[in-house]
Amino acid sequence: MKQKMSAEVALVRQVTFAYNNHPVLEGVDLTIHAGDFAAVIGPNGGGKTTLIKLLLGLLKPQKGSVTLFGETPAKTVHRVGYVPQDAHLHRFFPLTVLELTLMGRLGPGHFYRRYTAEDLKAAEAALDRMEMLPYRKARLDELSGGQRQRVFIARALASQPDALFLDEPAAGVDSAGQTDLYTHLKELNERLTILVVTHDLLVLSSYVKSVVCVNRSLVHHPSPEVTEDILRFGYPCPVELLAHGHVPHRVLPLHGGRNRE
Repeated sequence: MKQKMSAEVALVRQVTFAYNNHPVLEGVDLTIHAGDFAAVIGPNGGGKTTLIKLLLGLLKPQKGSVTLFGETPAKTVHRVGYVPQDAHLHRFFPLTVLELTLMGRLGPGHFYRRYTAEDLKAAEAALDRMEMLPYRKARLDELSGGQRQRVFIARALASQPDALFLDEPAAGVDSAGQTDLYTHLKELNERLTILVVTHDLLVLSSYVKSVVCVNRSLVHHPSPEVTEDILRFGYPCPVELLAHGHVPHRVLPLHGGRNRE
């Protein structure tokens, strides 16, 4: 799982994407460098999850280009561990912690192959890295929300990736679990490039290295501070309210904005 140092992990140039002719992203530029820990913030409907899916090749832009480790995402997506937004919905699926983590070893076209000793070793190492190895025989519904999220991250780590993309990993996790989760991610960032979609603005300065604000267009700040410029760009509500951590449950996307990195 040692990070392969490269100048650019992800490169997005003038990307536009729309669902049913409804623009979600317009003329977006973004560069994620190796070793970064970038937080993607912005209002609901602003395009955060869409951006992640474009980087992974799950969606294709109508305009512009996306590269991942210098290639099209289809060729290099295996180098990224992905924790999707709805991972917690699998809570009651009848799997043990180890069985779920082993699924991270299954690549395209290999969903029914037998697990090898190497697979088992990698899965157990990933669980140990997330301090979940003692729970390897437990069922998912026996775990707390924070523990389940650590297992889903372990599943992503089992593939021994060079980067880790996470979409709202702390959703539904209590404050203690969130602190624990982000502490683990900060430690993982010593070896992995990390991109995380989050609404947890108050954690940014303590854990991440840069902030990507997405609200149809995009602003990338190479520092962890949530500035007034970021808040005004990304959230159509008073800056004073957001600066104290009070993020509205539903905010509408702004139109326009200026792209810069």
